[in-house]
Amino acid sequence: MQRDAHLTNATLMARRRAALPAGLGQAHEIFVVRAENAEVWDVEGRRYIDFAGGIAVLNTGHRHPAVTAAVQAQLERYTHTCFQVLAYEPYLDLAERLNAMAPGAWPKKSFFMTTGAEAVENAIKVARAYTKRQAVIAFGGGFHGRTMMGMALTGKVAPYKIGFGPFPAEVYHAQYPCALHGVSVDDAMASIESIFKYDVEPARVAAIILEPVQGEGGFYVAPVEFVQRLRALCDAHGIVLIADEVQTGAGRTGTWLACEQWEGAAPDIITMAKSLAGGYPLSAIIGRAEMMDAPGPGGLGGTYAGSPLGCAAALAVIETFERDGLLARSRDVGARLQQGLRDMAARHPAIGDVRGLGAMVAVELFKPGAAGTHPVPDAALTQAVVKAAAQAGLILLSCGTHGNVIRVLVPLTASDALLDEGLAILAECFDRCR
Repeated sequence: MQRDAHLTNATLMARRRAALPAGLGQAHEIFVVRAENAEVWDVEGRRYIDFAGGIAVLNTGHRHPAVTAAVQAQLERYTHTCFQVLAYEPYLDLAERLNAMAPGAWPKKSFFMTTGAEAVENAIKVARAYTKRQAVIAFGGGFHGRTMMGMALTGKVAPYKIGFGPFPAEVYHAQYPCALHGVSVDDAMASIESIFKYDVEPARVAAIILEPVQGEGGFYVAPVEFVQRLRALCDAHGIVLIADEVQTGAGRTGTWLACEQWEGAAPDIITMAKSLAGGYPLSAIIGRAEMMDAPGPGGLGGTYAGSPLGCAAALAVIETFERDGLLARSRDVGARLQQGLRDMAARHPAIGDVRGLGAMVAVELFKPGAAGTHPVPDAALTQAVVKAAAQAGLILLSCGTHGNVIRVLVPLTASDALLDEGLAILAECFDRCR
């Protein structure tokens, strides 16, 4: 591809600032012209290794041939009818596949929307319709979208909630267990009991929603014991347990859904989006059949919901996972990343923790402190490393309630050589920024 010498990231950023609102953030001042698997090229011809994956959207990589072929074939048939007006078989095919793949030994039903936030909103609608209750419990550090209910559920004020209130009522936040920051499973469960004592009785709680691994919150993995205790609590009080798998789903954690690893604590409702359709907008709500049937006719749906192109792409994603063994690859990628990051941690005391589930991997950075003192998060170093990595050709993202976590969401289809190249760049950046 011949490059336009007058087209630069700087000139495009100037146009962006003039034409788009300031609230529309951008992690890197880079404009892409081409992408392939786990690599992208900008308007100036520079190549980057993509360890961000469109924020967990590209588990099968940029422009996977099977996904592209499926969408192209669908383009030749029809692109939109609105499923609630004229139905189409790919929607049914995908629902049947997801129902069969979700954990839980009970009949399931699914329906589709366009975004992760829509999936979360509709999961809450289903839970409220089924239980005839209003209250919802979410967790500090959780992220569930930028719609009004999504923001209400999100347990992080800056930058998502500042200036946008008031939010929907009857949403309460409990503590999410994180041993690194001194919150035990017992502490987290006690915080729910405190909500029951001080804010709302369990008989008015429709649902408890959590991410199996907190995404924006810092890649903290929910302990299996915690989820099992949540499951028992929900069963005791008739509360719907919702797993928000928008970021963890579609194989990122080494199983198709992270909640498959919950050992007998399957959720009642699951939300999916992001990598479900390999880069095309599609989200899913999967749940117990009797719960999903609670909303009346017309209560669910959307004009673009479950688009034919998205459904075709998602079916191709599932087939690709099965054909290419991408669940095993996810576990291998995660192991390789964690080993490389632990090697860096051995040389850099600022790396206080390396963690992950499957290929959902992160490092958390802290300032040096006296022995025995509580570690202080180092957001400045985190941003410096992320910026230096981009300048060196590696795209990373930060996250965490303290802004001190670097997360890796590289496509599962990336080669070992590309993973090692990315890790080497990151190691050099830690050397330069320490």
